[in-house]
Amino acid sequence: MQNKKPIVLTFVRYYLPGYKSGGPVRTIANMVDHLGDNFEFRIITSDRDALDEKPYSGVDVDAWNQVGKADVYYASPNRRSARALAQLITDTPHDVLYLNSFFDPIFTLQPLLARRMGWIPKKPVVIAPRGEFSAGALALKWWKKKPYLAATRLIGLYRDLTWQASSEHEQADIVREMGRTATRILVAPNLPAFHTQIDVQSAPREKTEPLRIVFLSRISPMKNLDFALRVLGKVSVPVELHIFGGINDGAYWKSCQDLIHVLPYQVSVLYRGMIDHAVVHETLSKYDLFFLPTHGENYGHVIFEALSAGVPVLISDQTPWRDLDHEGVGYVRSLNDKDAFIKIIEQQFLLNVREREEQALKARHYAQRVAMNSSTIESNGALFLNLL
Repeated sequence: MQNKKPIVLTFVRYYLPGYKSGGPVRTIANMVDHLGDNFEFRIITSDRDALDEKPYSGVDVDAWNQVGKADVYYASPNRRSARALAQLITDTPHDVLYLNSFFDPIFTLQPLLARRMGWIPKKPVVIAPRGEFSAGALALKWWKKKPYLAATRLIGLYRDLTWQASSEHEQADIVREMGRTATRILVAPNLPAFHTQIDVQSAPREKTEPLRIVFLSRISPMKNLDFALRVLGKVSVPVELHIFGGINDGAYWKSCQDLIHVLPYQVSVLYRGMIDHAVVHETLSKYDLFFLPTHGENYGHVIFEALSAGVPVLISDQTPWRDLDHEGVGYVRSLNDKDAFIKIIEQQFLLNVREREEQALKARHYAQRVAMNSSTIESNGALFLNLL
């Protein structure tokens, strides 16, 4: 019997069982969970996780594997040329080509080059920049990104695509950088985890104990751990910071270690390494505050995870999560106002047990409302249906 589901051929640099690269893996995995009954997702990705030199164990490399509701092709380095990927695209029936990066030199540039050369069937293409056009993201390695943007605009490599923005803020970023090249932009917010746990109870903290703060993200300039450490260097209350995440930039981590070594006596810091996504929710529930002063997030899945675990969050104003103060579940502050971050941390330390429990309950209920937002699911489905 012929498969009547629309087929979405998806390119993303990393996918399950990977977890070290952060957001895009969760974004696509959540989309498959939510939409996989109505769409057939075929995913082409790398055969190894971020920072790893060896392929995943337990998967067939350069072959299709069933992973949840999706079929996944784990491409080895020899199968990532424009010609090889063009052949793979041609051999794989699909209705829509879905690219999940703007700057990725393999999993976006190669398919687009193949498209430009006429090596692949002419199908609708959706591209999701995944926050790469935010001011904070573009400021990192701008000397490489700005010339690339100019060159691709000149040759029209990204012409006649449908662009996915995860928010109105990202839509404005796309318009600013791509101008008339981005003629079709659809706003489809990222989807949260499908099965959201909201019943984890945060462990109570004694009044005399340090405030337990957690930073869980890639250790890179984009995530701004050094800013968090500089803030903690100015707080007057006892604080314990646990850092989770892969070290993407050794020189940057060395600069963070230098800041850790000069922190005042009331602030202790422990690097806990990387953790699998399966234990993120339980791990976060052990803390009093999640701290991520990021330079930019397309979504921030870990922010949602913290809220669903009943942990209030302290973040920059460079994410889509803008209503946390109004909802009483967290704090959104400008990176230009370091004193505001210091004040929040000191205020959190002074909350009594009842106030902390009320905040945790609000956070869990807020996350539940986000997870059950049917309009978000519909807008993601419409992203592909509108092209068919």
